[in-house]
Amino acid sequence: MQVDAAVLRAADAPYSIEPLDLADPGPGEILVKIAGAGMCHTDLLGRVPGDLVAKPVVLGHEGSGTVEAVGPGVTGVAEGDHVVMSFDSCGTCESCRAALPGACPRMTELNMLAMPPDGTPRATGPGGEPVHTRWFGQSSFASHALGTVRNVVPVRRDVPLDVLGPLGCGVQTGAASVLVSLGVRAGEDIAVFGAGAVGLAAVMAARVAGATTIIAVDLHESRLDLARELGATHVLNGADDDIAGRIRAISGGEGVRYSFDTTAVPEVVSAAVASLRTSGVCGLVGVGAAEYRLDANLLLMGRTVKGIIEGDAVPHTFIPKMIELWRQDRFPFDRLVTSYPLDQINQAEADATSGKVVKPVLIP
Repeated sequence: MQVDAAVLRAADAPYSIEPLDLADPGPGEILVKIAGAGMCHTDLLGRVPGDLVAKPVVLGHEGSGTVEAVGPGVTGVAEGDHVVMSFDSCGTCESCRAALPGACPRMTELNMLAMPPDGTPRATGPGGEPVHTRWFGQSSFASHALGTVRNVVPVRRDVPLDVLGPLGCGVQTGAASVLVSLGVRAGEDIAVFGAGAVGLAAVMAARVAGATTIIAVDLHESRLDLARELGATHVLNGADDDIAGRIRAISGGEGVRYSFDTTAVPEVVSAAVASLRTSGVCGLVGVGAAEYRLDANLLLMGRTVKGIIEGDAVPHTFIPKMIELWRQDRFPFDRLVTSYPLDQINQAEADATSGKVVKPVLIP
């Protein structure tokens, strides 16, 4: 079928809206008509020269929409279902069987290469050239996308479908990191470094968990203002001196039980670890840094640094939970969203990278 998609043909090129011929859903595949697709920081990996992402490619991995067709062997998802699209996983490895699909050893192959496992492109451009449409098992910067039974999550019909896409990755990562991976409990404290979509989702989740001290750190005052509205009890500008010392002072001198970094900036990660009390845990989800330098004495005194993938969430169970929290007015993730028509994707990207908006959602 013919679809419209935002195609990235080179790391330094603008997106172009192009017609593509998309294959019918094959075995285990699901065709989704996209209602909205969030733009995540991970989509910027397509801008890294020499990265794994093959070109030309359709990016986008926070899609939501309506199922239009299913391929042979698909169960649990039917035509007409409202769905959120998340990351892909194999479903058979030890990690997937242990409800840790983010740790699937095929994570890179199934998500980061933008190619089907058999290497056969599922879409072609106007000239018949292959276009890669398997980014995170979906490539949802388009009018339609092909997903799988592993990454297409049915959701209730009485919620606004066009804004649900960010639940598939960025918002899920922030919220699940707090509620699932770190397991923040009532009465505890946390410092969140970076108040973008992931960090603000973490702030909201910490409030849901009942954390009594929630500290947000960012360089943008507008984001700090929003963090306070969404549940932060304290906000700090990341440009201030001795952020770790200020966090320890806020937490009574000992440091916080949890810190959470979304920035991948080495100096910020060092501050996040230095903000911890003895036996505290720092969760890392930021992508980009090749190396961190940490004070070994901090770790020897019982502190832990933990890498987290997708919040250690199982999308099929965690995404519906976030929607229910939203319905209860306890998790207002929609306040992070700014909508753009798909043909304004280059402006949306510019606004996101500058910090003007928190979470662009592209509407085909």
